[in-house]
Amino acid sequence: MNIKIQRALLSVYDKAGIIDFARNLSDMGVEILSTGGTATAIREAGIEVKDVSDFTGFPEMLDGRVKTLTPQVHAGILYMRDDQEHVDTMKEFELGQIDLVCVNLYPFEETIAKPDVSLAEAIEQIDIGGPTMIRSAAKNLRFVTVLTDPIDYSKVIEEMKNNNGSTSEKTRFILGQKVYARAAQYNAAIANYLSDQVNDMNLSSPFMRSYEDGNELRYGENSHQKAWLYVDNDCPDAGIAQTDILHGKPMSYNNYVDGEGALEAVKELAGTPGVAIVKHTNPCGYATGSDLNEAFNAAWSGDPISAFGSVVAFTEKIDINVAKSLEGRFVEAVIAPGYDDDAFKFLVKKKNLRILKLNKPVSKPVDKKMIKQITGGMLVQEIDTQLIESWSIPTKTPFSESKKELALFGIAAAKHTKSNAIVLVQEYKEGQFRVLGMGAGQPNRVDALKKLSVSKAIENLTKENPNISDNEIKEIIGECVFVSEAFFPFADSIDAANEMGAKYLVQPGGSIRDDEVIEACNKFGISMAFINMRHFKH
Repeated sequence: MNIKIQRALLSVYDKAGIIDFARNLSDMGVEILSTGGTATAIREAGIEVKDVSDFTGFPEMLDGRVKTLTPQVHAGILYMRDDQEHVDTMKEFELGQIDLVCVNLYPFEETIAKPDVSLAEAIEQIDIGGPTMIRSAAKNLRFVTVLTDPIDYSKVIEEMKNNNGSTSEKTRFILGQKVYARAAQYNAAIANYLSDQVNDMNLSSPFMRSYEDGNELRYGENSHQKAWLYVDNDCPDAGIAQTDILHGKPMSYNNYVDGEGALEAVKELAGTPGVAIVKHTNPCGYATGSDLNEAFNAAWSGDPISAFGSVVAFTEKIDINVAKSLEGRFVEAVIAPGYDDDAFKFLVKKKNLRILKLNKPVSKPVDKKMIKQITGGMLVQEIDTQLIESWSIPTKTPFSESKKELALFGIAAAKHTKSNAIVLVQEYKEGQFRVLGMGAGQPNRVDALKKLSVSKAIENLTKENPNISDNEIKEIIGECVFVSEAFFPFADSIDAANEMGAKYLVQPGGSIRDDEVIEACNKFGISMAFINMRHFKH
């Protein structure tokens, strides 16, 4: 059913496009009601407008907090034209119908994004009349057209011009749905902000998050699955969803997942030239360097085969040396805070390479919540922002102080590797570290250590030096640190570590068999550190 627009109420904070919209409505004979600054702007543009206060018989009051919260306005909006009782009531009280409502809300989200905003300032930007009007209009979408987004102004005007000043039921339904989505987003922002203000009081409340309109991706994890990206504009630090895609094909679902893994891993290296290379969410390359190019090449050497088709994240701006190092190496995407001009010109020669620029500097992970959807619900937890709770050495053999920094690097790598995981890290140059071997996502830790991390380390060392001897390999491995993201449940992992030449182990501790594990380390002269913090990544 088409409904002719005879009277419209316009009251907007964001006045983009509102004058042209009002002029088109006026030219089609629509009576325009408006409030405050919107009415002033329309009137100054030479367009006839009636103040809402003249329509209701009540002035704006309480410093503008009450403008449209009146029976006249809401009866006009909620009036059902095909209900005789409604028709009679409107006549009895001499009320006029309102056919179109155009309202956007006070900028609460923008206000709380400002640094050092006060609670009083934030609260003043909580809109009351606006949400009430648009919800009323959306409830009566059979008869009322409601707009909350300037992007829809031209669509409605075009439809009205093509339909003798009327809108279709389909259009009104679509616009009404947008109202409730916007209201949910708005209310979630307010609820989350206020929840943050009382967080220290340990008050519980429903978990809410709002996201911008979803962008459809080419497909999901597999080609037969549909997928979308929704953006959380309240993200407090650099996020993969907020990056600017400067070049290359659109990001796929899997690209975003790997990009998230690479970015979150490289944040652990913030403040130093660091690189994370991620494939199937695991850091197959991870390193620091005296400069970014050295870090990249060290990271790539950790697993050149797995790095094929990876996503690479950098802590610093990419220069021409890094760009040239990427030549001949197939990666799906690079993520960095920026690109030197000559580096960017060089990289864009790779037609399909996705070049992503972060909207914020790379910094240590910020406290925030992460969500995992499960059938029938969702799981919410704080993100894992720490590395260790405490540092202790339960073994007879002391843990060399010179190895502690390397150990911390290894903990960061293990933290971002799928469980069960063993990461073997090396100080390949004084003060610079890399993952030499990594075993990820295994049902047991012995396989992660023996069959993957050590074998990968041996493979990498042999590629770098085909003439290297077994003794030299064992000597290098003995200077490395083995990091487990969770405790060793049995002494069999220690037996395997000793067989592989391990001298330094790091793990959370906390197993009921810790004593057995410590005893095994003492038996082989292995030094082991407890960090008393687990980093499961399922």
